[in-house]
Amino acid sequence: MDSLPGTPPALDMQGIGKAFDGKPALEDADFTLEWGEVHAIVGENGAGKSTLMNVATGVYAADSGHQSIDGAAIAPRSPTEATVAGLGMVHQHFRLVESFTVAENVLLGLGKKSRVRSASEAAALVSAKSAEIGLPVDPHRIVADLSIADRQRAEIVKVLLLGARILVLDEPTAVLTEDEARALLDFVRRLARQGNAVVLITHKFREVAAFCDRITIMRHGKTVLSGAQVEGISEEEVARLIVGETLATGGRPDSQPGALRLSIKALSLSARAHGQGLHNLELELREAEVLGIAGVGGNGQEELVACLGGLLRPASGEIILGGLDIVAGTPHERRRAGLRVIPSDRFATGMIRELSIADNMALTSVSEGAFGGPLFLRRDGMRRKAEMMIDAFDIRGATPERSAALLSGGNAQKVLLSRELGPGMKVLVAHSPSRGLDMKATQFVRTAIRQAVESGAACLLISEDLQEVLSLSHRVAVMNRGTIVGCRAADDVTPEWIGALLAGHA
Repeated sequence: MDSLPGTPPALDMQGIGKAFDGKPALEDADFTLEWGEVHAIVGENGAGKSTLMNVATGVYAADSGHQSIDGAAIAPRSPTEATVAGLGMVHQHFRLVESFTVAENVLLGLGKKSRVRSASEAAALVSAKSAEIGLPVDPHRIVADLSIADRQRAEIVKVLLLGARILVLDEPTAVLTEDEARALLDFVRRLARQGNAVVLITHKFREVAAFCDRITIMRHGKTVLSGAQVEGISEEEVARLIVGETLATGGRPDSQPGALRLSIKALSLSARAHGQGLHNLELELREAEVLGIAGVGGNGQEELVACLGGLLRPASGEIILGGLDIVAGTPHERRRAGLRVIPSDRFATGMIRELSIADNMALTSVSEGAFGGPLFLRRDGMRRKAEMMIDAFDIRGATPERSAALLSGGNAQKVLLSRELGPGMKVLVAHSPSRGLDMKATQFVRTAIRQAVESGAACLLISEDLQEVLSLSHRVAVMNRGTIVGCRAADDVTPEWIGALLAGHA
């Protein structure tokens, strides 16, 4: 949608440059956002999408270039300054205090200069804004008790209440169900049509095609397509511009399943608040095999991974790995037995964002004495190891000393893979390993899993992406309401079979 003639752009960024540790993250990047439009920024992980918007919103200071907001030359020095100028960003990892209510988070964000002095006043603002924009939010709920979709809505309402007319959404649908994603994107279109402006950072072309007006594509920190009309551009052209090369397709691992590696028998777990229990869940996984578990999120997948990794203790059942029942074992004991886990949320249970890349790569091996004792670590050895893994896993722009918090989603996943796909791995539990990743990073992750299985590892692949499950798995199981409701060879899977099991028909 074009702005009225003579109206300055909502956001204009020209020639933006930014480097970290001497390595460029943005090089002469351009972006122009008009009022009344939804503008998509796409590109592979590490392409600079989030970095560019972090510059726009004052999280980072640009090394070069200039920026204007609604025609005024403004380079915010903090997110607060950006919000005052009318620009707000909802990040992939929400900026909410989990022990506070939604209203208390808004009150905290408004600051001391606001005339709003109490949580009850903030709650009234939240309710009014929620009704105005058609985005239901309960101001009295504790954030920790909210679903991901509810937290996201709360974050959006908070940003709008702080004064933003320009809204940046970073991968907003990565952890939402299809219905939740559609509802959110419908809202985004309405918000733009009301005269606001929205930036949508996404990897999903179907979202771009259905909900966005224009598209900007970035690659290696540079803008390779600026503000093209979505109408008339094909998915193939977008993919070519994102990657800049031809992707290998690849299928399931070229391996024959062998001896039994993992056996789960009658595994049960009581349902937690806002969670799903497990009910007599059973499965078997063999060496050199990928067993894919399909299903709608929230049907016990997170709980199953937590039980396997030792973060939750099941009420009953057995988890037998290599003939040993590890159901009562600690996470460290399970790791020594050959279990490795790629969690769905990289920073919640897989990495520590405040630590360096080298520290995160060494987390699981320090206790085994790989880099000296716990009091006197051989930092030089950790650094050399990290340098080798950064090169082997093509973690672009990374250095051993760089904070993990600065990694893109794809590079963070590569750090996890470099650590987990190491010596001694017998069973890999991979939960949504390509969630939120671009096409190239997705291909890298799937190739790494494929190679590990072809080398004899067993992989339990849990994903809501049915295409991912079908492309990698030898067998496919369906999970519904905390248990496995069906399993068959991948070549025998049909949409009708999947649909019947997801609907609860055994």
